[in-house]
Amino acid sequence: MAFALRFFTCLILTVCIVASVDAAISCGTVASSLAPCAGYLSNGGAVPPPCCAGVKKLNGMAQTTPDRQQACKCLKAAAKSINPSLASSLPGKCSVNIPYPISMSTNCDTVK
Repeated sequence: MAFALRFFTCLILTVCIVASVDAAISCGTVASSLAPCAGYLSNGGAVPPPCCAGVKKLNGMAQTTPDRQQACKCLKAAAKSINPSLASSLPGKCSVNIPYPISMSTNCDTVK
């Protein structure tokens, strides 16, 4: 049993390391960039300027396909706990054009 647990733990760590090798953006980076958006994403209202600054910063950091795919996956995971319509409208409200919709139905593996 202990061997199986160690094997499973090593397998999960290997998958996590391999999955993040190509992408320079982490979910921590995504979360910290979008932290000023928390109030808007929960309650709506006016989008605070620091929120849009974070959206623009994150968009500027996601220059490669692996970066955009990783950012998409992080956004998709975070979208489970916020208002999905507010999340999908955020790029437009900040005048940022991203190459995929922020939606639970987005297939992040197809983002280029």
